Amino acid sequence: MRWSATADLVAGTVISAVGIVCLAGVRRASDLPVAALPLLLGVHQLVEAAVWDTGGGCSPAATAWAVIALPLPALRVPAGVLSAAAPGAPRRSWGPLAAGAATAGVLAYCLATRPVTAEIRGHTIGYGVNVPWMPLVLTGYLFATLGALLLAGDRRLRTLGVVLTSGASACSALWRLEFASTWCAFAAVASLLVLGWVRRPRGAPPVT
Repeated sequence: MRWSATADLVAGTVISAVGIVCLAGVRRASDLPVAALPLLLGVHQLVEAAVWDTGGGCSPAATAWAVIALPLPALRVPAGVLSAAAPGAPRRSWGPLAAGAATAGVLAYCLATRPVTAEIRGHTIGYGVNVPWMPLVLTGYLFATLGALLLAGDRRLRTLGVVLTSGASACSALWRLEFASTWCAFAAVASLLVLGWVRRPRGAPPVT
């Protein structure tokens, strides 16, 4: 859900570059999963630029978009938060990981057995994925991704969770009104927050 193929291409390139800087600045191997999130966001937008070029419908680009958007974050985000907090991860962090594993399993099965469709609607793209028990799966997805960050022991990661939660809420409201999504801006802000987290002072304990 973006402005155009060109906007996706530019934003994806910039955010991917931020992601590469994040990975280059990692000082602990356990920080890698979180540090890689901006690169994942950037690649996601580059893939959507390809969806624009196909004109919608069923395509490998639409399927790739759905894979990056759905099962990958459901598992990668809570696993990354746990990895960054190791070995002192709070017990509450295990709940989002369990929800993410179950949700990712359901979503991966749906994507492997059912087609993904994309429909260009003016300045936005709507994606169709046939997912059973959608309210339950959506709840698990949000708890795994946003919940993992909001429940993190590190205040910087909780701030990232607040930004992404605000972005998800705003994009949902704008989508109902058929306005172009502002998710590109939120993804960029989130990437800068991750960059700040990666560059925290060496040996600095989590900020609680």
